[in-house]
Amino acid sequence: RLGLERADTAEKALTVIVDLLEKYGQGGNCMESHMAFTYHNSFLIADRKEAWVLETSGKYWAAEKVEGGVRNISNQLSITTKIDREHPELKEYAKSKGWWDGKKEFDFAATYSYVDTARMTTSRGRYCEGYKLLNKHKGSITSEIMMEILRDKESGINMEGGFMTTGSMVSVLPENPDLPCIHFFTGTPDPAR
Repeated sequence: RLGLERADTAEKALTVIVDLLEKYGQGGNCMESHMAFTYHNSFLIADRKEAWVLETSGKYWAAEKVEGGVRNISNQLSITTKIDREHPELKEYAKSKGWWDGKKEFDFAATYSYVDTARMTTSRGRYCEGYKLLNKHKGSITSEIMMEILRDKESGINMEGGFMTTGSMVSVLPENPDLPCIHFFTGTPDPAR
């Protein structure tokens, strides 16, 4: 929200977020219940001209400029070797922890998580299912198709149970500045409604 408030481009919003992350860190419970559950955050940041994926691990972060196609995020790191901006100590910290030898190509998701990055788009899970649904409609995605994807319960995109999806948003950002941006928000906790 502070990125939206303080920046007028996607890249400037990225800078706002990483500056705040480096100054204050991140944390806090991800649930309203008393169960202690925290995780690091990922962001899709877009304006009329460009889009970025920002993924974090503690105060460390990597960002990838989206050059085309489709991208999604879902409770796991997805930035691998295409890193367009990064925390200045990202690689040195990984070396100091013994996570990366400094010789092989640096892979953010493989280094900073337990995820096998070769299986991210083939194993069943929210990230993989979102990837499949987006690619199924690649080149012809409309706001209605995005709403269908965000309502999908079978894939786990729209979660039920102990962890529930509490809202979804679809934005239409025309490149032409004479056309208005349109934002759709769910009015109920369950996007299927």
